[in-house]
Amino acid sequence: MRVKTGPTTRRRRKSWLKKAEGAWGINSTSYRNAKQTVMQASKYAYRDRKNKKRDFRKLWIARINAAIRKENYTYSAFMHKLKQKEIAINRKMLSELAIQNPEEFKKFVHSVMLK
Repeated sequence: MRVKTGPTTRRRRKSWLKKAEGAWGINSTSYRNAKQTVMQASKYAYRDRKNKKRDFRKLWIARINAAIRKENYTYSAFMHKLKQKEIAINRKMLSELAIQNPEEFKKFVHSVMLK
């Protein structure tokens, strides 16, 4: 007796179509196009999860650099001093401090650079 795969195939196809909801045009209604759309979207999502980390790090560095230059220091010299003094504060926190509390950041920069 042969095995009929109708229900399995329908379930699999419905799954791909469900994932493609919100895609534009035929990409959300045609099984073949929906599958390709979802697979490409998955590739982009994987790639951009990695790029997101890179982009935020660049943003934090730019913010810190801008705040440090107001105090007539360079980013690289500041980070070097932090490493020398073994101060473990990450770039995210430094950039938040520079934005949220500029006066405290200024005091922190001077305490690090002048000693």
